[in-house]
Amino acid sequence: MKIPPEIERYILEHSDTQDPVLAELERETSLKVINPRMLSGHLQGEILAMLSKMIRPVSVLEIGTFTGYSAICLARGLRPGGRLTTIEANDELETIAARYFEKAGLKEVIDQRIGTALEILPTLESPFDLVYIDADKREYVAYYQMIFDKVTPGGWILADNTLWDGKITGNIEMADHQTRGILEFNNLVAGDPRVEKIILPVRDGISIIRKKEIS
Repeated sequence: MKIPPEIERYILEHSDTQDPVLAELERETSLKVINPRMLSGHLQGEILAMLSKMIRPVSVLEIGTFTGYSAICLARGLRPGGRLTTIEANDELETIAARYFEKAGLKEVIDQRIGTALEILPTLESPFDLVYIDADKREYVAYYQMIFDKVTPGGWILADNTLWDGKITGNIEMADHQTRGILEFNNLVAGDPRVEKIILPVRDGISIIRKKEIS
């Protein structure tokens, strides 16, 4: 489920150029980090930044920091005085993310947490206007259930990789727990009457989920 290279190239040629700090972060991630394709990248980063600027959140939660690219994009939509909390299980990535948060001038508005999301989430104060999920696919359902009540009515949940390279439409191997996790998450959201939802066919799929306001 990828945009054809020539179409993606055209899109980027007609969109804002990549921020120099983000370009440097992408290069360093590609050179020094295992599985650099996990980084959001220019196209998806621009979409995340634009969505955040449209929503204008006071409080953002990100589950899955990686090297910090998406956190920087999301934090740029914060209202004055706003704050983004980001959680990453891999402590080896903490330093590189922190360094680029500072380079981007966002060190003071990003709260970096290192540890297992399932253990950290219950300790966080709510509410959050925007939540971005991009961590262990096997735990997407658990993340959703744990954060739902922490999202403001009318607030937003974004979930990455929800098309999972098209695997969600084929035969799933019993041992393919990542794909099963995405499929279970997509089915849960699709059947949840408390939200409005759409999956954008961008990169590997981004679900945009809006929590309905209390009537």
